[in-house]
Amino acid sequence: MTHGAERREGLDEQAVLLVAGLADLAVSTLGSALGTVRGLLRRSDAAQLASDAEQDLLARGRLTLDRYATVPPAHLEVLAQHVLARQAGDGV
Repeated sequence: MTHGAERREGLDEQAVLLVAGLADLAVSTLGSALGTVRGLLRRSDAAQLASDAEQDLLARGRLTLDRYATVPPAHLEVLAQHVLARQAGDGV
């Protein structure tokens, strides 16, 4: 067997091990998440908990949009407004 073929088999084995590891991680994470959801559904205040989570998500969304969607005013525009305000205040 050549060195290139051995290397290819090593890469194939690594790929299989990586996929198996990711699958195991996904299954264990999903199982943990389902257990958490079951526990939350058994609570007597589940409706209030869901309402609080909704309000929290709305607030987070509002903050995110405010941070990234609003464009600050142009610097020169702000300076021009200050100049006009001074001129109006000085009676010029």
